[in-house]
Amino acid sequence: MRPADHTLLVLQHIACEPPAAYEDELRAWNLGLHRVQLDEGDRMPDWREFTAIIAMGGPMGALDDEQHPWLRGERVLIHDAVRAGTPFWGVCLGAQLLAASLGARVQPGPAPEVGMLPVRRTAAARQDPVFRHLPDEFQTLQWHSDTYELPAGATQLARSDAYAQQAFVVDRAYGLQFHLEVTTELATQWGDVAAYADSLEALKGRGALSDLLDAIAAAEAHTVALARRLFAAWLETVVGLTPVASACQGD
Repeated sequence: MRPADHTLLVLQHIACEPPAAYEDELRAWNLGLHRVQLDEGDRMPDWREFTAIIAMGGPMGALDDEQHPWLRGERVLIHDAVRAGTPFWGVCLGAQLLAASLGARVQPGPAPEVGMLPVRRTAAARQDPVFRHLPDEFQTLQWHSDTYELPAGATQLARSDAYAQQAFVVDRAYGLQFHLEVTTELATQWGDVAAYADSLEALKGRGALSDLLDAIAAAEAHTVALARRLFAAWLETVVGLTPVASACQGD
């Protein structure tokens, strides 16, 4: 398929959590992007009009329907699209929404997982057309306190010491708990979000944001390149698009 003929739906839950490096790769492929900012009241469109769906993170929980009634409709959209075979890429809250939409349990974890921390891919990930592009262990940004169980029929792709579920695939849908895509500039904006700042301070004390930003900056060139390489593999092997010369292939 030719990239110029395709538009991806982006489900966004807060302004400071766009697809970031994934969006950079998407635009390098000359793909269209239709952004829906659900927390600002944007209406969800018909998912059938889009080539694939990206769902990003946010400060709310995947089941916080009372505070955010639109979450129920979003889970229905994800369920229907994924069961129909639409390629899906979910990050953090997006991964939890994917799990919940497929009937898996989503719940608070034992403690917040925040920082630049190691994640290991599973043996099954080495055979996956997307996750085979990752090293066996890599550093990535974590900033969450919820987790999920694997949906029926899913394959676990990554884990960490604190949280067993870090990534999975089911059919043509991928869920990633971690944030390879985030730059230092974007993480700085996260520090202004009360829910994110509180979890960081509770875990690591006052002044932790500065240390975290330094760690993100030191790793940014590598993590962003890895994010784009991973996303490019998804666009090519799962969405079924043809690479374009301008797309970043990583080092």
